[in-house]
Amino acid sequence: MKKQILTEEVALKKLKRIALEVAERNFNEKELLLIGIKENGIVIAQIISKLMKAVFTGSITVVALGMNKKKPTTITIEKDIDIDGKTILLIDDVANSGRTMLYALKPLLEKHPKKIQTLALVERTHKNFPVDLDYVGLSISTTLNEHITIEVGKDKVMGAWME
Repeated sequence: MKKQILTEEVALKKLKRIALEVAERNFNEKELLLIGIKENGIVIAQIISKLMKAVFTGSITVVALGMNKKKPTTITIEKDIDIDGKTILLIDDVANSGRTMLYALKPLLEKHPKKIQTLALVERTHKNFPVDLDYVGLSISTTLNEHITIEVGKDKVMGAWME
């Protein structure tokens, strides 16, 4: 049975709040690098970028990070971008076990960023890996058998479901 946990309207409200919080916590930064984990994380990164432009005075760059989430041996970043000394916001749609975020952090740490923050629209409260999120839209307790899916369109979050 599929149960909706976020509507399109509520998801947008949560993303607006998160965008303001990111801008507030990083107001001294001249540049932010938003790295969205494909597929849904990059859409969320683009939405956050658009929402922040009204309140953040620095520059914002959005890039995609690709990986096989089931077997994350090869991790690619869309562009050859200089990460050294940059403030990074790593973005995914759902934080389940923390595994995807942890593997995505590895190549970023090798390039000496100034700081890395993490964001997920939905966070499950039980994790198997030690990843703490800086920004969360919705934190939800689930059983191990329940699964959360986020549906995105070209430039919006359509909703989130638990099954």
